[in-house]
Amino acid sequence: MKRNLSLWLGLLAFALLPVYAQNAPPMGKIHGHVTNPSGAPQSGGTINLVQVIRAASGPGLSPTVAERATVPVDANGDYAGEVPVGVYNIIYRSPGMEKDKQADKAENVRVVAGQDVMADIDMSRKEYIDALPPEQKKALEDVRKKNAEAMKANEVIKNLNADLRLATQDFKDADGARAMAVASLDANAPKADIDAKEAEIKTAKYTEIETMMRKDATAKPDASVLWAQLGQAEVGLKKFDDAEVAYKKVLELEASAKKQNPQAQGAANAGLGEIYARTGKVPEANAAYAAAAKANPAGAATYLKNQAVIFFQMGNGEAQVAAADMAIAADPTQPLPYYLKGQGLIQKATIDSATGKMVLPAGCAEAYQKYLELAPTGTYAAEVKAILAEASQTHSSSFGTQTPPKKKK
Repeated sequence: MKRNLSLWLGLLAFALLPVYAQNAPPMGKIHGHVTNPSGAPQSGGTINLVQVIRAASGPGLSPTVAERATVPVDANGDYAGEVPVGVYNIIYRSPGMEKDKQADKAENVRVVAGQDVMADIDMSRKEYIDALPPEQKKALEDVRKKNAEAMKANEVIKNLNADLRLATQDFKDADGARAMAVASLDANAPKADIDAKEAEIKTAKYTEIETMMRKDATAKPDASVLWAQLGQAEVGLKKFDDAEVAYKKVLELEASAKKQNPQAQGAANAGLGEIYARTGKVPEANAAYAAAAKANPAGAATYLKNQAVIFFQMGNGEAQVAAADMAIAADPTQPLPYYLKGQGLIQKATIDSATGKMVLPAGCAEAYQKYLELAPTGTYAAEVKAILAEASQTHSSSFGTQTPPKKKK
């Protein structure tokens, strides 16, 4: 008999297990966002989910409640949790707040099975603010004022960055204006028409940049990059006096900046160098380019190469050779400075009256040969080969007719 009773009890316990599982309470999800009195997300702290089991039965009596879960509030002010279905009070406590205190709450939030209910805690609402002590209201007003100023400043920065992106594209379009001009005209259009169209495209692009950057520099006059872009556009429009003012403003701002920008300083000095080179002020141009190379050593080779290009475009062979030598010293692996040096020196070439051969000045042939060594199939390779060939036979043709190189960005 005892054996049968023991077996019966064992079977009964086994049978009760699934009954218990089937009686587990249905669950629902809840999530929300916590906003602090200034209107910003409230990061940190906890949300306590307190279930209202039975409402207050009379005046002055408290409802019967049970805390079901505590969930953290993340850095963005968000929280999420899962609790049994029912009606809840959502209590928010800020970091370090004692258990018997609360920062704010939302009452009578119903959690439904299979649903994700939203319950926000908004401490920026009028009722909450009105209940604050006077000193807290004053502090809150100061915070709101600072936040408003920061938001306004951020909006300005956002607009400036958008304009800078557009300016960057405009500069690229101006660099490609020749190809755009050819594409927009008939393939057999006269060179004069292509030249005019190219100039029209460049003027439009540079004018758009100038208008944007002048407006933006007025809105944020302490941003050196805006003045640098303005100066570059005005150089493109040949407004050299205005561009000089803009570039000097860059250097003025950089001199007083807590964190200086070598690229901005280099660009401004190089921009001044271009202005002086194009207006015949050779010593000033050389000094400005040297300052650019010193301010931003990483860009030195590019600045000095551009200096040689501009002197080439201006027909100043002596200054061109000097600039090319400095560019070569900065980066001897770049082929273009060797070509520019050769082109500057060849202006002093002579013809041997006895043999009729072209006599190249000292260093000219070596510069051309180094160019071919570095760029055997380069843009100017055919021209250089022809010049070197002329120097070894009777002079019979012209040289130096290749399209001048463009300044590098």
